[in-house]
Amino acid sequence: MPLALLGLVLAWAVMLLFGGMDLDRALLLFAYAGDQPRLAGAARLVTHLGDFRVVLTATAIGALILLVRRDWRAAILLAAIPLSGRLLVELQKGWTARLRPDANEHLVAVQSLSFPSAHAADATLVWLGLALLLPRGPRTRAFAIWAAVWTALSVGVSRVMLGVHWPSDVIAGWSFGLLWTLLLLRLSGHPLGEETA
Repeated sequence: MPLALLGLVLAWAVMLLFGGMDLDRALLLFAYAGDQPRLAGAARLVTHLGDFRVVLTATAIGALILLVRRDWRAAILLAAIPLSGRLLVELQKGWTARLRPDANEHLVAVQSLSFPSAHAADATLVWLGLALLLPRGPRTRAFAIWAAVWTALSVGVSRVMLGVHWPSDVIAGWSFGLLWTLLLLRLSGHPLGEETA
C-alpha cells in the first residue's frame, strides 16, 4: 500500500504542476457539452452524486446502518473519511488558488476555486467509503466497489462536461479522495486497511 499511496500523491502533484496547460485545455474543449443539450442535461443529473449535501446524506444513512449493526468503529470511520477529506479539499483550494476554466460558459453555478474538484473528491471519499465499509460479504463488497468507482468517475467527467473544472482538477480530486480513504482505513487499523495493503 505505501507505493500506491505514493503514486496517488505523485498524481496529485503532477495535476497541480501541469494543470491548465495545452493538454488540459484540449481535453476540456473536447468534453465540453455546452452545444449538446442532452449531454449537458445528463451531466447535470450525474454531477449531483458528488454534491456535498447528497454525499453527506448518504454518509449519515450509511453510518446509521453501521450503528444499528453496532459496528461503532466502521460508523466513526465512515463519517471521518468524507468530513475530514472535505476540509482538506477546501484547504487545498485556498492554498493552490487555481481559477476555474473560463473559455466556455459554466453550465452550472460555481462559487469556489478550482483545484482539486470537490465533487470528484467527495464522490470518491463517500461512495468508496460506503462500498468498503457497508457490505458484509466479499461479493457484495466487490460489486459495491465497482459501482462506487464508476460513480466517482462519472461525477468527475460531468464536471469537465459542464465546463466548471479542468480535467487536471478532476484527476487530482480522484487521487486525493482515494489516497485519503485508503490512508484512513490503514491508520484506523480497520481490517479492510490490511486487505488493501
